[in-house]
Amino acid sequence: MPKLAKVKRVAIDEIYQGKKLGYLPIVLDLQRGAVIFVGNGKGADALISFWKHLKRSGAYIEAIATGYMGPAYIRAVQSHIPEATLVFDHFHIIKLFNEKLTKLRRDLQREVENGLGKPVLKGIRWLLLKHPDNLDDTRNERQILAEALKLNESLATTYYMEEELRNIWHQPDKTAPQKALDEWVKKAAASNINMLKQFSKIIAAHRSGILAYFDFNGLWF
Repeated sequence: MPKLAKVKRVAIDEIYQGKKLGYLPIVLDLQRGAVIFVGNGKGADALISFWKHLKRSGAYIEAIATGYMGPAYIRAVQSHIPEATLVFDHFHIIKLFNEKLTKLRRDLQREVENGLGKPVLKGIRWLLLKHPDNLDDTRNERQILAEALKLNESLATTYYMEEELRNIWHQPDKTAPQKALDEWVKKAAASNINMLKQFSKIIAAHRSGILAYFDFNGLWF
């Protein structure tokens, strides 16, 4: 393992290697863009040897970026590096939302009985996950998506809420995102869509770590 004494900002991620090999957790030094640890397994326990090495190095970690939002993992980070600001990576938050959006589409697909609605909803999975700016007009993707969203109000609402959530990280300073994030949580919680209600609780519970992104902007993925 490389020397860690001068490391200040790190990111923790994992690579899925398939069912046989499982997960491969990695830690990166964000200032150098270098991998400083490769573990084995999933979750906080897979990083035990890293925490030990980090403590021996005497490094002062000021911030740690991660996509993990489980209580056990957060407790482990706060226990081993209490001085560090925990930053929840926006890429993983959007990824988690998209996973739930895909599940919602599947659930709605099963409920649809209209002969026209079935094939339209079934064929828009990747269009839902695409950024609106990347929709291909030469393939009529924008039109196909618009027609599908008209078929179900819950799917349309959730899709546009994903756009609003993504735009929070495009704000120029921390004040605007704070207001936008709180408004998003309030709007999602007030909806009649269970998926949005549940996700609003996740966002609210991790608010400080989400907004911490703007305190260290420029170093995260």
